[in-house]
Amino acid sequence: PNRAEFYTSGRASNEAAFIYQLMVRLFGTNNFPDCSNMCHEASGVGLKASIGVGKGTVLLEDFEQADAIFVIGQNPGTNHPRMLGDLRRAALRGARIAVLNPIREKGLERFADPQDKIEMITGSNTRIATNYYQPRQGGDMAAVRGMSKAVFAADDAARTAGEPAIIDYDFIAEHTVELEAYRAAVDATSWETILDQSGLTRAEIEEAARIYMNAGSVIATWAMGVTQHRHSVIIVREITNFMLLRGNIGRPGAGLCPVRGHSNVQGDRTVGIDEKAPPALLDALEKELGVPMPRKPGHNTVEAVAAMLDGEAQTFIALGGNFMRATPDSPLIVKAFEKQKLTVNIATKLNHSHLVPGETSFVLPCLGRTEIDLNSSGRPQIVTVEDSMSMVHGSGGINPPASDELRSEVAIVAGIAQATLGNVHVDWKALADDYDLIRDMIERVIPGFDNFNERVRVPRGFHLRNTASEREWNTPTNKATFYSGPLPEQTEHQQALTRDDLFVLQTFRSHDQYNTTIYGMDDRYRGVYGERHVIFMNPKDMETLGAHSRQRVDVIGEYGDGVERIAENFRLVPYNIPQGSIGGYYPELNVLVPLSSYGDGSFTPTSKSVLVSIRLRPDAS
Repeated sequence: PNRAEFYTSGRASNEAAFIYQLMVRLFGTNNFPDCSNMCHEASGVGLKASIGVGKGTVLLEDFEQADAIFVIGQNPGTNHPRMLGDLRRAALRGARIAVLNPIREKGLERFADPQDKIEMITGSNTRIATNYYQPRQGGDMAAVRGMSKAVFAADDAARTAGEPAIIDYDFIAEHTVELEAYRAAVDATSWETILDQSGLTRAEIEEAARIYMNAGSVIATWAMGVTQHRHSVIIVREITNFMLLRGNIGRPGAGLCPVRGHSNVQGDRTVGIDEKAPPALLDALEKELGVPMPRKPGHNTVEAVAAMLDGEAQTFIALGGNFMRATPDSPLIVKAFEKQKLTVNIATKLNHSHLVPGETSFVLPCLGRTEIDLNSSGRPQIVTVEDSMSMVHGSGGINPPASDELRSEVAIVAGIAQATLGNVHVDWKALADDYDLIRDMIERVIPGFDNFNERVRVPRGFHLRNTASEREWNTPTNKATFYSGPLPEQTEHQQALTRDDLFVLQTFRSHDQYNTTIYGMDDRYRGVYGERHVIFMNPKDMETLGAHSRQRVDVIGEYGDGVERIAENFRLVPYNIPQGSIGGYYPELNVLVPLSSYGDGSFTPTSKSVLVSIRLRPDAS
């Protein structure tokens, strides 16, 4: 069993993901590489250590009540367009919105709401960011620590003057531990270190801290600009520290909000797609089925590819997704797939991963979520997902299937399970014929899904209980825990500044892109049209290189492991981005991201901190 890898895309529904993990564990392994390993794993690991739950603590209603919102390492214009509407409404009612993002993103500066008739008719827009700060890549932790340093200083001054404390000591005494250790770590971090690593000025950091201190309720939201560095787990913990100082977790208008871009990446983890399965889940499955579950931790995405390369794994099965294009070190991924004896892809549409099969390959087309899914008695089936706010809601297809022969994800997984395992422990055919039975099993096995079938049919669904949002901390001390470690010794951006031709690359998506799916060649917010082979660079860096706008260049990996990594023939685009930093689109630039460069404690590829050099092409134009 451990010679097979079972990948899950965040596109999979709760029902499909649950019976998939059921099949795989009955088969005998916990090898569950999944898309969350490549994006928000650091959020889950960091939040779990700090507050006892690996999810965000806010609801959409909290955005309506927040006095300030910190948007860190995130560009909602491309990764979560609907969030721009929430930020716009917050800005219109006077909330302060502080953005910390290396690149100056137009969608975060101003936004014209397509739902607003006046803005559409007049061509007007709404200012989103009241304050915009551009830290160096990977400098978020230093910036946030600097803000905490400013908060401690202001609190000391207030108490010395006999004024009310700025830090919420009542909350901290009741709900947290290790504040003293964190204060010592902050005191030991010099302003010189903070400014050098963050790339911000002290005035900027202190201004951002004042926004925080003057706000009654604060939300901190972030995405992969935070989670795809080597030190991402401790960045998340530092953000959590900052929010704990004034009790900004577990009350209206306040909390932590990691924004997961895929439709059900959070739900898949909730229902069991986890290579490090919690003992409570395995215990519940054993009680439900009456058979032992595998206890040995399985492979995450990075470990799965390594196992495929060295021959340890010889079968790869994917429940959705485009694994080959989503993962780093593209040539290595091709080699890994070519070594497989069997590859299976359950997919709604063809993609690049299907072009590199193993010895034997099956592409199993399935119904999309918008297509009507009827059971054997002709009754429409619904499936469910969980969003970043822990809201679970159901949906059913409304379009006729593309073919009468298409089967649902659930039916395909159940069919594979039936053929592989038989009906000894699970009636797979019954589950495929009535998804209510799957939800009944989820209710018995996964906490929080009481009356699942009834509640999911209520409009807008229901909220899964989040203990931290109720100030119940599932940590060893039963309290939220301040992290008190040091800043990284040196970020890749700091290293890049030691040579004129060395840069730190971050990869991101364009406006006409959803994850690895590219719908068009335009990126209108960034002013790029009809092409994707571009590198965004600070004009001063272009001048230092002797390059010009539209200059053609090669981008060369500088990881130092002896592997040649080159992305050839890209066009330079001058952009408002810190010196020493460049940016470009994935998956085209995944070739430069080393598989062996991943986050400490998260195994997430460091796609926002890739050391590269630039070579001007002789045929520049």
